[in-house]
Amino acid sequence: MEATLSIFKALSDRNRLRIVGVLLTHSELCACQITELLQLAGATVSRHLGIMVQAGVLKNRRQGRWIYFRLNPDNKNLEPLLAWIRQQFGRSDQWSQDLDTVDQILRIPCEDLCRKQKRGTDCSDT
Repeated sequence: MEATLSIFKALSDRNRLRIVGVLLTHSELCACQITELLQLAGATVSRHLGIMVQAGVLKNRRQGRWIYFRLNPDNKNLEPLLAWIRQQFGRSDQWSQDLDTVDQILRIPCEDLCRKQKRGTDCSDT
């Protein structure tokens, strides 16, 4: 019961749902790409990502300076919920806009995004 409650709490925020929405289409995104999508402070995005990792919704991996996030493939309890979210998002203008925005963001190297977001520091603190 606690694990289910944790997942629902993690998904009960608009920005966290937007992250899940884009990860339904893009298998993995860097923290700086997610920050650019949401147009929020890096610390805020980091908190959102941490909540979802803690709940088992997302997994992350480090590659050099970059931290990448993806939906947790090991959490089989998520599959029906993610299918429902995908169905609901299919009707959403926000999802369509987010997917277009992510496609544009993916054309920008992570280093350039981080430089823009943090004025020359790396993304390793996310």
